[in-house]
This record gives sequence, structure tokens and C-alpha cells, in this order.
Amino acid sequence: MKLWRCCRISSSRSTFICIDALDECTAEYRAELLDSLKQVLRKSPGIRIFLAGRLQIRDEVEKYLAGRVIAVSIIPTKDDIVRFLRAKLEKDATPEVMDKWLEADIIKNIPETVSPM
Repeated sequence: MKLWRCCRISSSRSTFICIDALDECTAEYRAELLDSLKQVLRKSPGIRIFLAGRLQIRDEVEKYLAGRVIAVSIIPTKDDIVRFLRAKLEKDATPEVMDKWLEADIIKNIPETVSPM
């Protein structure tokens, strides 16, 4: 079963396909999706594809899209994680259950244990 049928995209405008969290797709469907994207690129070379996912799928992406891939690793810094946590905590729907010690513990401990994988 193909996820979609390939067709030539005829447009003078650039076309971009963006797929986030590719690593969260099951291996079976990810292989099917990557194979379909390979066909899209073969039939419509002007298409640009942006894929985001964790490092463990990099080899798989390069296997299916060989010669068409520029891989860029983006690893969050501790400051990035702290900013993210603070933004999430500010939007907490139940702030009354969070005391200042728990918040400080979250801000201190989570960035130390987060793995980029």
C-alpha cells in the first residue's frame, strides 16, 4: 500500500514538503514514506523536503534518499531546555499545584537528564 501516488508537480513556484517527528513513525510506515519521497524527488526534482527526527533514523533517511540529503544535527543546549521548560511552566493550567521548590527542582534536574537521542 502506497501512502500516496506520485505525480509531477508542475508549478513555477518552489514546493516544499516538511515532515516533523519522522522518528515517531513506525519503521514499516517510515520505510514506505521514505520510498514515496524518493519517488517524488525522482519525478519532481525541484521539490525540497525538510525532515526532522532524532539521530537514530539518519542512516535510514540517507539510505532511501542517497545523494539527495544534507543532514544537519541540531542538539539543544542546557539553556535551550531551560527556556523551553520555563515557557511550558508559564502556561501551566494548574499553577497552584506547583511550589517554588518543585519548579526549581524541575529547572535544575530535567536539563541534566535530557538526552538528545
